[in-house]
Amino acid sequence: MTYALPQPLVLPAAEPGTVYTVASGDLRPSANITGWPSQQKLEADLAAALTDLGRTVRRGHPVDEAKGHGFIDSQRAGIEVFKQLPPDAPLIVVEGVWQYSHHVLAGLRSHRGPILVVANWSGEFPGLVGLLNLTASLTKAGIAHSVLWSEDFTDDWAREGLRTWLETGTLSHDTSHVRDLPPLKSDAETELGTALARQLREEKAVIGVFDEGCMGMYNAIIDDELLNPLGIYKERLSQSALVVEMNKVTDAEAGAVRDWLDAAGMTFHTGSDEATELTDAQLLSQFKMYIAALRLSDDFGLDAVGIQYQQGLKDTVPASDLAEGLLNNVERPAVRSRDGSRELYAGAPLPHFNEVDEGVAVDSLATNRIWTAMGLDPATTLHDIRWGEEYDGRFVWVFEISGSVPASHHGGYGKSYAKRQPPMFFPLGGGTLSGVSKPGEIVWSRVFIMDGVLHADLGRATVVELPEAETERRLNATNPEWPIMHAVLHGVTRDQFMARHKANHLNVAYAPDADTADKALRAKATMFRELGLRVHLCGDVRM
Repeated sequence: MTYALPQPLVLPAAEPGTVYTVASGDLRPSANITGWPSQQKLEADLAAALTDLGRTVRRGHPVDEAKGHGFIDSQRAGIEVFKQLPPDAPLIVVEGVWQYSHHVLAGLRSHRGPILVVANWSGEFPGLVGLLNLTASLTKAGIAHSVLWSEDFTDDWAREGLRTWLETGTLSHDTSHVRDLPPLKSDAETELGTALARQLREEKAVIGVFDEGCMGMYNAIIDDELLNPLGIYKERLSQSALVVEMNKVTDAEAGAVRDWLDAAGMTFHTGSDEATELTDAQLLSQFKMYIAALRLSDDFGLDAVGIQYQQGLKDTVPASDLAEGLLNNVERPAVRSRDGSRELYAGAPLPHFNEVDEGVAVDSLATNRIWTAMGLDPATTLHDIRWGEEYDGRFVWVFEISGSVPASHHGGYGKSYAKRQPPMFFPLGGGTLSGVSKPGEIVWSRVFIMDGVLHADLGRATVVELPEAETERRLNATNPEWPIMHAVLHGVTRDQFMARHKANHLNVAYAPDADTADKALRAKATMFRELGLRVHLCGDVRM
């Protein structure tokens, strides 16, 4: 018997002195087209630097003129691109926009040459966010890689980094701000963290996952084998079920949510053009999602919930972000069970982990329980690490997310507003729960996978108030529709943070003062360690 055997794939050999580049992009054509000019500039800046260093640059895939961009825009496209690349060649993944990491992950898993991920230091598009997601995904996958960032790759720091990587195949950055959690003395906070860890393991918790794997975020998926020993279990739900439940919510019920928010002082920037403006109809749909999410969460006894939204729902209903921000706040419109007999999750937030980031799920669940036990406002959220610049002698980060921030972080609903989500990401619109984060003390943290186990980084920061003109400048340099936080990290420089952080997201929670924030951080670090996570302190943390 003769069988049709596949022929071995013959890969090209690397050309001497040549660096190959690829660009992972969005799945949404509108985002790829809008971000393409920024990507072109980054690629030109990088190519100029590499040429000056004596290398030839070869783009690993052509620009698709019919599509209007040159991004790898699907997993299959990425696999086909890597079939044409020399497997041992030095490879740079160039990111000037948000990207879906799974588009290139299959090819990077089998690439044998040195890998460098670069981004432009710009807030215009989420290139830095995309870089951090890809590097976190590579870390989870155990793929060796290096990272580098620069405004235009003309500065000495970036040029020297490129030179080092070209000559050695690796590039290391200073991460001396990170240290393992030391043994802690027994006190009220460590006792609390230990007790809450024991309770979680023994009594268990359920997190609701409305479709996993949002926007190719491989790093945001934590397997059950790592979650279950913590006492955390997934309820896998379909976003289609959420739409079905939304259709059961009456206009009167959704209208009551709007009335409550109007009375609370929230501002809605509305118009009549569905394609470009926030409309009352979009808001009504979002309030139905808020009610539906609570009712389904009650059905399944969820302790936290995550809605993917960006794929599937984005073509079905307006954005989930406004509903998510409401869920994360203690004070929010009351939602009753279908028969009207009970208020659901009364007097408490239902933690929502945006974009179904399960590292955020673990983190927000722990934060909710610690802050509640300490008598603090347990409202917590995630932010994208978007960008930052110096202001008045300090490096002030722009932490920004599409709208899942609780109103209390802005100082209340009277200081919160909703604007239409940008059409390039959200074709059916919907509002945000937006505002400027109030000044104060926060604890920041991140749960991530490295070396096959769960880790947690924790640190402290101060949210600062900037002049209104500077806030507007930063919003206009990023996404003016989205909630923004001006944060100064304690004892962590810009480049240290970028080199270490293993996610595009970080969790934040407020404390009334620095001393209380230190105590809450100590309780959280203890809880994570008791649950078996490898805990690391970042920067100036008082223990």
